[in-house]
Amino acid sequence: MSEYYTPVSIVLVDDHEMFRVGVHAEMDQHRDRVRVVGEGWDVDSSVKAVMAARPQVVLLDVHLPGGGGAEVIKQCDTAGLDPTATRFLALSVSDAAEDVISVIRAGARGYVTKSISSPELLDAIDRVSTGDAVFSPRLAGFVLDAFSGSIEVASIDEDLDRLSPREREVMRLIARGYAYKEVARELYISVKTVETHVSNVLRKLQLSNRHELTRWATDRRLI
Repeated sequence: MSEYYTPVSIVLVDDHEMFRVGVHAEMDQHRDRVRVVGEGWDVDSSVKAVMAARPQVVLLDVHLPGGGGAEVIKQCDTAGLDPTATRFLALSVSDAAEDVISVIRAGARGYVTKSISSPELLDAIDRVSTGDAVFSPRLAGFVLDAFSGSIEVASIDEDLDRLSPREREVMRLIARGYAYKEVARELYISVKTVETHVSNVLRKLQLSNRHELTRWATDRRLI
C-alpha cells in the first residue's frame, strides 16, 4: 500500500448495535484502508450521519426502522447528496431478490451479504468508492434478470409495498418452509405475533394459505 494512499471514509448503517460494533472494530484494524466517520441505526439517524460526514462509501443495511435502506438513499438524494462523491454498498443478511432489486433501483452501487469475509468487504469498499458495481455472484444474477425483464420488478414492488418490513421477513421464512415456532425463534418474537403477521400477509396478498404463499414467493424468486 502506497504511503500516499488515503483511507476510504465510510458510514456504517445497521439497526443492530452489536453488528455495528463488530464491523467498526474490524475496520479499525485496517485504518490504512478505511476510516469510519459515522453510524446510523434507523432511517433518520442514518440520513443525518451521511449528510453530516459526506463519506465516500455508506455500508447500508436493507431493513431499517423508518423505511429501510432504499429510503435512506432516496432521502439523501433529496437532501442534495452528490452520488458521484458518496456511494452506497448494501451489506445485508438478506439475499432475497426483492431486497437486492429495490436497493439497487434506489441507487446503491453494490450488494453483498453479511457472510462476506473481511478481505472481501475491504475490496468491495475500495471498488465501490471508485465507482465500480460490486455484487455477490448469486445476487448479480438477480440484477441481470431484473434488467433483462426476467423478473417483473414493477409487480414485485407493488405487491411487496403492501407488506411491512417485519411482514416481509415472516413471509420469506414461512415460504421457505419454517414452522411458526422456528420463525418466532429466528426473529425473536412470539408465536402469536408470527400468526398475526402471517394472517396479515395472506390478507394483503389475497392468498388463502401458506402453500399459495410459497408458490407466490417462488414465482417471484423471493426465496
